[in-house]
Amino acid sequence: MRIILANPRGFCAGVNMAIESLDRALDLFGAPLYVYHEIVHNRPVVERFRKRGVVFVDDISQIPEGANVLYSAHGVAPAIRAASAQRRLRAIDATCPLVTKVHFEAVRFAREGYTIILIGHEGHDEVLGTMGEAPANIRLVQNTEDVNQLDLPADAKVAYLTQTTLSVDDAEVIIAALRRRFSQIVGPSRDDICYATQNRQEAVKLLVPEADVVLVLGSQNSSNSMRLAEIVQSYGKKAYLIDRVSEIKDDWFRRDDTVLITAGASAPEEVVEECVAYLKEHFGAAVESRTVREEHVSFPLPRELRVLAS
Repeated sequence: MRIILANPRGFCAGVNMAIESLDRALDLFGAPLYVYHEIVHNRPVVERFRKRGVVFVDDISQIPEGANVLYSAHGVAPAIRAASAQRRLRAIDATCPLVTKVHFEAVRFAREGYTIILIGHEGHDEVLGTMGEAPANIRLVQNTEDVNQLDLPADAKVAYLTQTTLSVDDAEVIIAALRRRFSQIVGPSRDDICYATQNRQEAVKLLVPEADVVLVLGSQNSSNSMRLAEIVQSYGKKAYLIDRVSEIKDDWFRRDDTVLITAGASAPEEVVEECVAYLKEHFGAAVESRTVREEHVSFPLPRELRVLAS
């Protein structure tokens, strides 16, 4: 067996910042510490923090008045910030700066009188936060059918935004459909799909032709991890999206397979290492690391934590 380790893979700068923020907040405030939604969409990460006394909630009303709350990397709507203030919560904002950029764009387009077409997945935490910035101005589309069903005149003043963790290819198809329908449509100055999502997708596209089987480390509710598995499947290859090494089944592999291993932007490197060790032990696998693109991005901790730490 041969293992190809895709680079880049795993944690992005936004996830690193969010997890470091939660670690630092636990050191400063202790448990219980509340997080609005999962800190990142990854089961092993969430379970690890639960064991340390972190309480993940889906409603601000579940948090006792005056407690500490951390907003996840996916961002929150203004209504959530207002509800936190009403309950006198000490809020730490660990929203990824790339998501914050999309929020600012939504506010700007709404202020300028645009109807905003948001390309994303219904119910995703990031989409809920972005739509909450300008709920009266935003329409959500998930595919080209949704674009065709928009009840807007052809000359409407429209702009588009995208969820940061989409498939680049899927988003381009939907943007093209929007441009055909609304030739005057405007969008952000740069593509909003985040650098890490694009880089991980690019690595898979370039390396998957060499693979017989692909392991994608990531959770089922992780949009960017799901997109990696879908890209593999679009090449006619088998993709298994798993959270941890215990989910591996030996009958997925033949002894002479080439196995590509990648990880979504919220999947920790230790689970990759555990899977590599398993395949080495059970199949005598040799490992080759392949770097498609270098990443040197980092984000500072939230202002609230920097002030307390100074």
